[in-house]
Amino acid sequence: MAQYQTAGIRAGTRAGEIDQGLRAHMNKVYGVMSIGMLLTGAAAWAIAGLATTNDPSLAVAQMGNGQYLTSIGSALYLSPLKWVIMFAPLAMVFAFGALLNKMSTATAQLFFYGYAAMMGLSLSSIFLVFTGASIAQTFLVTSIAFAGLSLYGYTTKRNLTGMGTFLMMGMIGLFVAMIVNIFLQSPALMFAISAIGVLIFAGLTAYDTQNIKNTYIQHAQMGDTEWLGKAAILGALQLYLDFINMFMFLLQFMGNRE
Repeated sequence: MAQYQTAGIRAGTRAGEIDQGLRAHMNKVYGVMSIGMLLTGAAAWAIAGLATTNDPSLAVAQMGNGQYLTSIGSALYLSPLKWVIMFAPLAMVFAFGALLNKMSTATAQLFFYGYAAMMGLSLSSIFLVFTGASIAQTFLVTSIAFAGLSLYGYTTKRNLTGMGTFLMMGMIGLFVAMIVNIFLQSPALMFAISAIGVLIFAGLTAYDTQNIKNTYIQHAQMGDTEWLGKAAILGALQLYLDFINMFMFLLQFMGNRE
């Protein structure tokens, strides 16, 4: 009888340790993601400031809203360099996935921060297209929606695995539609892409949060502490991408153009 009681105490203690570790793990995921968001916002705002000017003497090209592009802005947005900036974050994501197992946790975290800064450079053009007030408003709405969806994913007892498979298929279709619309330039298709994009990444926010939680529990039970550090960075990247994409699609609805 005493042996069963001891085993029960040990099991309860182990469960308590995993639960405490899970809270610390999720705090790290959200913390790393938040720093990444700050880096992205700061980089986008700073680059946009360097790329535009109100002084015609410093201008290289004139924009439709009365502002001018500097030489930096011309190089970033009008030269072939714009394609490198556009696709560099995508290439970095694939590189991160391929090299994660070979990286240390510290290296993976630095890579993520570098990626977040590059994403800021890629997104800096939104300050040329949309008003600052509408960008801030959309960011606030996205933050509230993200918090609610992530909380749902963390607390729900429903298994979201099936939904995740469906959403990943939808994301692939969405990406193909976006490439097609680069050539078609259809406003109706762009509206549909934006609406579907918001729904897909809203669902992925809940799914990814639950997946991060379940992955931690599985690896913690096996005592795989080395992987858990990297898993926190990977989880931060997943939620970061969900937030950024949901923000960009919402901006198509809520953003007031310059």
